[in-house]
Amino acid sequence: MVSDLELAKSLIPDVQLAGKAIMEIYHHQTEFEVKQDGSPVTKADLAAEEILLSALRRIRSDIPIISEENAQSHLLEPPTDFFLVDPLDGTKEFLKADGSGSFTVNIGLIRNNYPEMGIILAPALNRLFIGARNEGAFEYSDERFLPLMPRKLELENRIAIASTSHRDSQTDEWLLAHNVTKTIRAGSSVKFCLVASGEADFYPRFGPTMEWDTAAGDAILRAAGGMTYTSDDTQFQYGKDAYRNTAFIAKAQR
Repeated sequence: MVSDLELAKSLIPDVQLAGKAIMEIYHHQTEFEVKQDGSPVTKADLAAEEILLSALRRIRSDIPIISEENAQSHLLEPPTDFFLVDPLDGTKEFLKADGSGSFTVNIGLIRNNYPEMGIILAPALNRLFIGARNEGAFEYSDERFLPLMPRKLELENRIAIASTSHRDSQTDEWLLAHNVTKTIRAGSSVKFCLVASGEADFYPRFGPTMEWDTAAGDAILRAAGGMTYTSDDTQFQYGKDAYRNTAFIAKAQR
């Protein structure tokens, strides 16, 4: 049996293919549908999802898949092991086409409520991250795996990364209470990767998210040495009711 990190590496070509499909539509996407939860879905979401689901069924057909765009999968009672897939996280940023590039392709592996493995591609930024529990986290660049090193938390000069599309007063209050002196704005799960790579100390999120929004990034952050906590400072877990997340704080240090 291959390790979780080797599994992530084996998925890189398919994730890159999904990213290519997204970028072929980027800048030309004007039409979208609105799902029951009010969020948009585009042709890029569906094209990327088809590639990712096909790859996962080919490589690990024994593991169930919960995917954002497959509503039927949301009815599945959380199994012991399952993939969480978000083929295009940051659809609002994708539709803006404002040059920020804050949208991502995501695959996370959950085992016993813990995010074991994650792979994230930000195709417009040309950045790809992978990580697996007890095996490390890496940025894949120029065919090399570069280890991710989170920042050491200091009392001063603290940096947080927060949502571009979902800013709220609760987040602003948290930033003030924790002596954050600089805030970076970004969309999508790339925020987890920027904490894992040492570009920020915290990623607080108090607004609604789903498990497929966070699983891959959370796995990468934990593999790098960080941790994601609930607002009452317990470890963030997966396989929750309807795959809905509560508020969380992603931190560079455990």
